[in-house]
Amino acid sequence: MWCLGKLTTAFLWQMEAILHLYQLPYDPMRPLWCFDERPCQLIGDTLVPLPLEPGKPLRQNYEYERHGVCSVLIAVQPHTGQRFAQVRERRTALDYADFMLALATAHCPAGGKIVLVQDNLNTHTPAAFYQAFSPECAFALMQHFDMHYTPKKASWLNLAEIELSVLAKQCLDRRIPVMAQLQREVDA
Repeated sequence: MWCLGKLTTAFLWQMEAILHLYQLPYDPMRPLWCFDERPCQLIGDTLVPLPLEPGKPLRQNYEYERHGVCSVLIAVQPHTGQRFAQVRERRTALDYADFMLALATAHCPAGGKIVLVQDNLNTHTPAAFYQAFSPECAFALMQHFDMHYTPKKASWLNLAEIELSVLAKQCLDRRIPVMAQLQREVDA
């Protein structure tokens, strides 16, 4: 395989295909959505934190209680800024399939398809639809998507990564002890 430094021709092909999708004009019959996920720790305080006072920094005890982990699954539409997010206990193929069903139900235009950019994690395939649903339902759901994958080690090409970074800085940078509260924060 021909190689440009560390960039292979396969990497260049996939990168250019993703960049081409981003430069296409918005098509309401084929809206572009970018999907990604990230784990989150559910963390609570061991002591009641002191209230904020004007002119004083946030004072928080370094000790905390770990209440488990969960995952934030998010899809963002770069042309419109629309977001669709769910908080799940795990990030399995079944969670992925359920999320994609909810995304297609809420946002796939009648007679159209969702153009989906995502990383190449092993659960991010139409095979997950067949694990979660009957073959007929899985095939029908697959018809709602035109899937495109970022090159290996290049998930930074996925615009949903930027959205998750913003979410982490604005929402996930504090202690949130339960999934229901995390879902409310993510929705807000």
